[in-house]
Amino acid sequence: MIDSVARVQDPRAAIVGASQALDARGLMPNKSGNVSCRSAAGFLITPSGVPYGELTPGQMIALPLPATDEPAGPRPSSEWRMHAAIYSARPDVQAIVHTHSPRATALACAGRGIPAFHYMIALAGGDIRCMPYATFGSDELANHAVRGLEGRRATLLSNHGVVAVGKSLQRAQAVAIEVENLAGQYLDLLSAGLEPVLLSDSEMRVVNEKFADYGRISEILGSDLSK
Repeated sequence: MIDSVARVQDPRAAIVGASQALDARGLMPNKSGNVSCRSAAGFLITPSGVPYGELTPGQMIALPLPATDEPAGPRPSSEWRMHAAIYSARPDVQAIVHTHSPRATALACAGRGIPAFHYMIALAGGDIRCMPYATFGSDELANHAVRGLEGRRATLLSNHGVVAVGKSLQRAQAVAIEVENLAGQYLDLLSAGLEPVLLSDSEMRVVNEKFADYGRISEILGSDLSK
């Protein structure tokens, strides 16, 4: 099962593992991006400025919910406000992955989302919105991310990157990886001067229904999205 390791692994160690796996794939280059998961008191998030290869479980920063002030001591990721806002708005979300994956970020820098051109976009809940630009670490950016994730498991942030969420770190990580894959396919079409044939809303509903009972995919998707 996709969450079998997560059930027995310390959440701090799980964040380190997810961060290093995404770094190894090139989705969070040069210390960019951040990873978090819910905890009993709030959430745990990666620290600021630490290379992923050097992360240790003890370096994870614990923050309460609601989180309004940065804690004293070691600094959390600059995007802690965004993570806090998403957890507060989405009770179904247990983990958040924020990447600067190259191809999805390229689309974000053009202010372009990813339409429903391939059925695997159902992992994100449907077409992936690109939200307006706001300064990193700001409340404005946090609000954009929350709106972009309405009814979705992923969103793009203009001139910035990707946010993916899930019922576990493994699920959020899987969504982030698929977003980058879809972004590459979409860019290939655009670079060839082609516009993709989009799937209809009715077909996407069929795909979502089929995914709900489709082995490993259903494990990634988890429960229904909040609308």
